Order: sequence, then C-alpha cells, then structure tokens
Amino acid sequence: MVVQKNLDIGDPRKGIVLEPFIHQVGGHMSMMKYDDHTVCKPLVSQEQWFYESLPTAMKQFTPQYKGIVSVHLKKDSMGNMSLIAFPHTDNHSTLDNTSKEASMTIWQKLNQANTNSGDHTFVKWNQGTITNAIKDSCTGKALLKTDLQYHGDVSSLMVDSNGNQAEVNSYNPWGLHCHKQHLNRMSSKYNENKLHQFILLENVVSKYKYPCILDLKMGTRQHGDDASEEKKSRQIKKCEQSTSASLGVRICGMQVYQAITDQYLCKDKYYGRKLSPDGFRQALYQFLHNGNHLRTDLVEPIVSQLKALLSIIKKQNSYRFYSSSLLIYYEGLEKATPSDCHPQGHCQNTKHPKVDVRMIDFAHTTYKGSRNHHTVYDGPDHGYIFGLENLVKIIKNIPVGE
Repeated sequence: MVVQKNLDIGDPRKGIVLEPFIHQVGGHMSMMKYDDHTVCKPLVSQEQWFYESLPTAMKQFTPQYKGIVSVHLKKDSMGNMSLIAFPHTDNHSTLDNTSKEASMTIWQKLNQANTNSGDHTFVKWNQGTITNAIKDSCTGKALLKTDLQYHGDVSSLMVDSNGNQAEVNSYNPWGLHCHKQHLNRMSSKYNENKLHQFILLENVVSKYKYPCILDLKMGTRQHGDDASEEKKSRQIKKCEQSTSASLGVRICGMQVYQAITDQYLCKDKYYGRKLSPDGFRQALYQFLHNGNHLRTDLVEPIVSQLKALLSIIKKQNSYRFYSSSLLIYYEGLEKATPSDCHPQGHCQNTKHPKVDVRMIDFAHTTYKGSRNHHTVYDGPDHGYIFGLENLVKIIKNIPVGE
C-alpha cells in the first residue's frame, strides 16, 4: 500500500537503513531486517487485517505483529539505492529503534561490485564479495555463512522429478536476489520522496545461531479470491505440476547447516516446483541431515508441533490460507556428544533441540468478517489440512536407520 503524499525526510540520521534479511529462503517479496528482532516487508492490507484479528489459538504459530513503519527509497550521489525506515511513535515500545549510521548497506556494496549484473545473475556473485559485505555491515554478530555451496556427498540425496542429481558448487543468496528486484521495481515506479507503508513482524530466527529453515507453500490451491483469470490459471498450473496437488505442500526454499563444511546447503522455489512426491520426501530427509548424520532428535518435536497446529487449523471455520507458507526451523549447531552417535551415522541429541513451526504470508488469506468482500467459506481449510497431514506422515516415516 502506498500513501499518496510526499515525505518530509528531516534528519536522515533518525531513519533506519533497511538491509536484506539474509535468512530469507523463499518467497518473491523482499524481506528486510529492521533490527535484530524485527523484519519488515511491504504492507498488504489483507495481511495486516489478518494479524490484527488473529485468533488467540493461532498466535503461537505466527510471528508477532509489531505494527507499521514508513519507508522511502533513497539514492546517494554514487547511485546506490537504499530503503530508509522512519518509525511511527506508537512502535517505540516494541522495537529497537537505535539510529544507524547512513553507511552503505549490504545491497549497496554488492551492487557496486556487480554493476553489470542482470536480474537473474545473482548466482554468479562472488562469494567473497557477499561474505565481506555482510561481515562489514554486521560486525560482531552471528552471521549466515554465505559460501552457499552444496556438499558433494549429501547433494547426491537430492534429486528432481526426473531423477537428476542436484547441481553442485553453487550457492543461492535468495534474500539478496529478492532485495535487488524489489529496489529495481521501486526505483522504476516511484520517486524518492514517495512514502510507503511496511509491516513489522517478529524475526522468528533471531535467537538461532545457525538457523536451518524450510519454507513450505501449503494447500492445494494458491490463488486468492481476488486473482485475475491469468494469475488464477498460472497458479492452478503450478499446483498441478508440483507436489501441491498430490501432497498439498511444496518446497519454496530451504537452508540446511552443514557441520562438516561450516556452510549452508540451499534450495530455492524453482527446485521445489520440480520435485516428485518421492523427491519431496528425499528433500525433507536432507533438511534433517547436517552433512554428517541425520538429526533424529528433531523428528519428534517437529511432528509434535505440526500435530498441534493441525488441531488448531481444523477448528478455524471459514479460514482459507491461500498462498500462505509454513516455516519449519531448528538450530543447526548441534550439542550432541560423541557418545550419543550411533554406528549407523545418526545421532541422538540428549538435550532438547531448538525447533519451531510458524505460519507466514497472509496476503491472500480470507475468513468470515474480513474487510474485503470475498466469498465466505464454510468449515476449515481442507487443502491446508491435507498438506499438514501428509507432512506429518512423511516426517514420521523418515528412514532414521539410513
């Protein structure tokens, strides 16, 4: 949503420079870091209304909603673009609004080093450039390892719908890719003084040192009630040609910390669309594999949380979570001791692992009483339930002895 008025920028030092959220693994809209515990993205009224009327039972499975922030695009004398956020006064109680220096952001440094790059050449960005840019921007903090290469041994477990092995020696800085596209769109459509509204949400992985994240598009239908015929047809085709139709769930992205290489294995939404049901099962196996052994300690807590969410979704009458995603994430830094490891190559962590499940992306969610005049549905979202039930079955049946 864009507010049609100019922005009185005032003192630029009071603004907060938004940077790409380096743990974004899926989606097409750029997710940005606001502070250590908060992320933000362009506001969509329907999503805002959902968070403001969220059923109490669902709050434990959604990010905390923190309000709205005003944002404008700024271009410096060198042509570097950045987004500057100006907090609303009613957000001060829940946000860390420490002013930041108007220094170059991660994106600006990458853009300088890749001035001739097109929209889809992000996979060719120099690894050292990305790593140094992020380290320079976030000195002293636990950072994502950006040398996102696939480990040769474990990549053989990943196959597409045709049985082809996953590509190796590649990396996938998805959040930076989305950020670049978003800045290009904004700069081409709006002037610098245009004021935009962004929604502020909890950074659900802020307490994780090496977050392993799986982004799943849930349900058998992805288009919202307001979709054009062209978009509706496109979304239906995506579902029919992926595991969305057969399983009610498909992979939109993931990152898995590899203990051996101290790097992340990453996959994007294009990979997820090509997976067969068997490929999807293998991908979930890979999500729980740290390059050395299978994290069997994660199966029970993940299944337990999925079952709890399933119970809640079944009680939500009239809700349809079209195009929403489900995040499953855990701490990749394992605390198991050598004595906990079995000869088969998998380990049982004697401590409770950090695991969580959250629903995200509600721009196309509809329910009885929502402000937009969409169709009012009866009963729970059976497409979403179908996906959750299959997800539980697949994770429970992961072959832990292999």
